[in-house]
Amino acid sequence: MEVNELFKYRQDILDASKDDDEFIRQEPVLAELLPYMLDAKLVDSEDVTPSYFAPGYDNLKINAYTVNDSKERLQIFIINDDSLDESVDEEDLCISLKADYEKQFKKVTKFLNLSIKGDLNNKVQDSDGVVKSLIAKLNSSDGINQFDVIEVFLLTLTATVSNRGESIQPRKIHFDDDSLKVKYEKNNETIKKEILILRKVIDLNFLANVIESRGNREPLTINFSRDLNKKIEVIQAADEKNFESYLCVLDAEIIAGLYKRYSSRLLEKNVRSFLQFKGVNRGIKETIRDRPEQFIAFNNGLTVTATSATITSYKKTLFLDSLTDFQIVNGGQTTASIYFSQKEGLDISKVKVMAKINIAKDVNESDLDELISNISKFSNTQSRVSNVDLRSKSPQLRKLKTISDSVITPCGSKWFFERAKGEFLTKVRHAGSNGNRLKNEFPKDRRFTNMELAKYYSAWGTSPHLVKKGGEKIFRHFIEVIDPEENGEKAINIDRFFYEKLIAKVILFRQMEKIYGQGKNSLGQLRAAVIPYVLSVLYIYTDASPSGKNFNLDKVWKEEGFEQDLYEYLKVLMLLMNDLIKKYSTSEDYNEYSKKVELWDSIKNCKEVKNMMTSEFTLSIFKKYTI
Repeated sequence: MEVNELFKYRQDILDASKDDDEFIRQEPVLAELLPYMLDAKLVDSEDVTPSYFAPGYDNLKINAYTVNDSKERLQIFIINDDSLDESVDEEDLCISLKADYEKQFKKVTKFLNLSIKGDLNNKVQDSDGVVKSLIAKLNSSDGINQFDVIEVFLLTLTATVSNRGESIQPRKIHFDDDSLKVKYEKNNETIKKEILILRKVIDLNFLANVIESRGNREPLTINFSRDLNKKIEVIQAADEKNFESYLCVLDAEIIAGLYKRYSSRLLEKNVRSFLQFKGVNRGIKETIRDRPEQFIAFNNGLTVTATSATITSYKKTLFLDSLTDFQIVNGGQTTASIYFSQKEGLDISKVKVMAKINIAKDVNESDLDELISNISKFSNTQSRVSNVDLRSKSPQLRKLKTISDSVITPCGSKWFFERAKGEFLTKVRHAGSNGNRLKNEFPKDRRFTNMELAKYYSAWGTSPHLVKKGGEKIFRHFIEVIDPEENGEKAINIDRFFYEKLIAKVILFRQMEKIYGQGKNSLGQLRAAVIPYVLSVLYIYTDASPSGKNFNLDKVWKEEGFEQDLYEYLKVLMLLMNDLIKKYSTSEDYNEYSKKVELWDSIKNCKEVKNMMTSEFTLSIFKKYTI
């Protein structure tokens, strides 16, 4: 892609990040870019904790953070302020020097060092509660013990280019690993460790690649020589025109190192998630502890797919240097269990694992999906493999897309359903001179992606804690609801009636986001949790109640909004829920604890909710908005 094409995407991000005064705010920029990072599998969810911290001294900054699902990886986000300036010429937004990005990364590195040392404890205001919580975590033995990896993402609306030759061309910049040497006390013992620091630039190049891929993932390249200082001895088992297969034995340290560096990205196409040490995982852990030398005999090993490989030969022995589009399609539980066993202190030095590596050469994404699905289906004997991972290819979503393209609302507008993130911007780009017409026809507030769809639909139900988790968690839940695979349940009928109710739920959710607000003028710092919790409370007291009264979603659909009385009522409910989440949380990290079913169970049954939902205010609203 030409460099000038990249800046078309930049303006779309800036336009979507402006407030009512046309001022570009950093939090919406983050919100715009996170779904693309989710599509690329760099994050587990678009749900992050905003924690803007940029004191006027010391050259420190972070914008947000999150902790991955398995809790060993802290991810920090920083936005390049200078790249948001609309007055800057495109030429000045072309970055060729690595040092320009290093300067930004150093702001986070300094923040981490000072936090771990405890030097920031007295420099953060009480109003910066979220940041204080993170600083306290980094300055504690629990935090240092928990985090093995800190991944820093620099979000910048610049183009990374090479100035070599006659023309400027987009390029990637690789950042070497860094580390923090730390020590902490555990069981009256001083423990030393190194926390791995990974850095990645999320620039216009990245954005364009995700959009142009139409929902296909960013291929993961594993360079064993560079990243792990290892060469893997292999035996070739098959060599066909479009297919190669290799066999090898992997030391457990290599597997643990891979998981530490790449986490769940390794398992993207593997639909089974890691469920702590239960069932087969407990057996894996016990074998590592009691009979490590026999692990290779008891375990089924790994099955890996890739689209290309670098193989070298030395003295008639083959060595695997790197794999492109690396995916573990069978053995995800083994991989994660080895890593967490090591983290718990078990010795894995004697553990070895068989691995089969399949190279599918010169295949398209659809064929690769089918290959991976078949490999996983026929090789996996440990547990059932779901077809949920087909994601945007679901027939139910195709039906929804067809309806979305044809239905006009009572107010004369249409909605655009993006089955793959970036589908709309790609369509605008390909439309040429008609691109602005498409933007006018489908403004941002009348577009939604499949991940957003799952969130909006599921919030009107009984699992707001899952909605808070976001990402693949809620999307899989959604797919299994609309197209169940077990118990003989019928798939939900995706028709116009379903679509109208869905759009009403989208409107409710998004209007509540506006009411709650962002930044300094918001109702609080828990928007991502408060909204699904409130909607779920409304659901259980209307549609799910014995009264037989349903919330009038049809009214919301027809009016594409709601009146001031409902506006004020929802605001009161959100203020109440904001307080209840804090009150009933057993952790000061309210954002994280709101993902737990224990909190939802406490809140939905608490006296404050019961009193509110039987109040005169509620009864008057229900009289008007239920049927």
